[in-house]
This record gives sequence, C-alpha cells and structure tokens, in this order.
Amino acid sequence: MILKRFFQRPPQPERTVYEAIVAAARHPVFYAEWGVGDTLDGRFDMITLHAFLVLDRLKGVEQDFRQNLVDELFRDMDRSLREMGVGDLSVGKKVRKMAEVFYGRIAAYDKALQAGEGELDAAIARNVYPDGPGGDGAAKLARYAMLQRRHLAAQDTAALAAGAAEFEEPTP
Repeated sequence: MILKRFFQRPPQPERTVYEAIVAAARHPVFYAEWGVGDTLDGRFDMITLHAFLVLDRLKGVEQDFRQNLVDELFRDMDRSLREMGVGDLSVGKKVRKMAEVFYGRIAAYDKALQAGEGELDAAIARNVYPDGPGGDGAAKLARYAMLQRRHLAAQDTAALAAGAAEFEEPTP
C-alpha cells in the first residue's frame, strides 16, 4: 500500500476536469425530473453537453488541453464499453460511432449558441430528447446549460486548464 504512493502518478488535469464533467452529468434531476433517459445514450448525451460547455469555454485558448480532454473522454468510453462486455472487435466501431455523435452534438450546440438562446432549446430537444421531452425538459436543460456557460466563463482559464472545473447544481 505504501509503495503504491511512490509509483502512482498524480491525476492529469484533463482527467480531473473529465471527472467533474461526469459527476455533473450524473445529477439525478436530469433523469428523474427533466426527462433525460437514464440509459447509456442519455448519460452519454449529458456528458457530451457538459464537455461541450467546457470546450466552448476554452475555445481559442488551451488547444492542447481541449484535445487532451476529448481524448480522455474517449479513453473512458472505450474502457466503459470493455467493462460492459463489448468484444474487442466491436469496441472500435462503437467508439467511432460515439465520436460521430459527439462531434455532431458539439457542432449543433455551437451553431445554436451562435444563432441565439432559443436555438439551444431546439438543439437540445433534437439531440437529448429524440422521442420528445414530454414536457419542458429541453427548455430547463437549455437554461441550465446557459447558467453553466456563465458560471464557467467566470472561472479562471489557467485554473480550468489545471483541472479546477466547477459546475453549479441544477435547480429543479
């Protein structure tokens, strides 16, 4: 046990930020109250939305960190698929499909933000609620995303790139 401390590497900043993204994405209010599917796809959508917010915050700066964060996300997706029992031959195909979905969502959210806040509602409704939100879940999630965007904008860029990402709690 003592030797483990000597040989263990400190966590990389992108891993720390990715863990904050996953923790924020797992908040129960998204699934229990806002209608996000508590499925593999629903959880991936929430991780993607939170990752987008961090990547958007660091756009134009910290390019290496942004790439390392995306790499960390897909390393974790690969690891998760293997833990779920997906065969080695299928993992690459599934990760490639996840990458297509991820980059498609990133582009949709980026375009929506440039077009205006109402467009983010529509982009979230299309991507997170493919069968329809069945309520005002998309609007709540879009408001939450805008709140997080402002919250991340107030955080120091160097601190974010050093691994100190903080997310606000969603309010039901």
